[in-house]
Amino acid sequence: MPRHLILVPTDLERRELAPLLGGDGATVALCGFGIVAAAARTAQLVARERPERVILAGIAGRYGDDPAGDDEPGAAPVAGPAVGAAACFDAVACHGIGVGTGDRFTAAAALGWPQWPGDPPDPTAAIGDRITCRLPRSADVPRAGVLLTVAASSADADDARLRRMLFPAAVAEDMEGFAVALACRLAGVPCTIVRGISNVAGDRDKTRWQTTAALAAAAGLVRRLLAEDR
Repeated sequence: MPRHLILVPTDLERRELAPLLGGDGATVALCGFGIVAAAARTAQLVARERPERVILAGIAGRYGDDPAGDDEPGAAPVAGPAVGAAACFDAVACHGIGVGTGDRFTAAAALGWPQWPGDPPDPTAAIGDRITCRLPRSADVPRAGVLLTVAASSADADDARLRRMLFPAAVAEDMEGFAVALACRLAGVPCTIVRGISNVAGDRDKTRWQTTAALAAAAGLVRRLLAEDR
């Protein structure tokens, strides 16, 4: 039974992170790419491995920078990690489960439909569109606000701006965080999310991405979390 189960979504991330993070009471495993695979695989792994804590690690795209230089005048800056840096996220939210698309999207919780209603007779166990993550004890570990989990990454700056409008607290987007956190919440296992920022959300030109630097930053942050629990 590992003390820590470190989940990564893709083989690319596993190749970079596993050599740096395995051992010493930690197991590194794939959770899969996207909301559906990550939720199902995390539930399976948590039931089998029974870890004390789950850490999701990998890359994400940050909001607040338009790669074409077309940010709206006066737009509020996003206080999140820079490209190439990493942070632990305070909470994770979900975009795409509800009604409508584009600017007509309404999230499930706003419709009065929690994603998990809780086991009767305890309605306080209900889970809406946002889950609080377990945070590091040390105050000097880099932290960010809300990570937004999406079914499909932003294709361009317009997608990213729309998501910022719908979820103004979000500082970055990924495709697995909410799924992993939900599976962990149902299993009663604390979940921490660490994401290295590889790119600006909506920028599909991978020549501008800093994937290696982002994963190295994420690995360093996960090692600090593991050291806290020794």
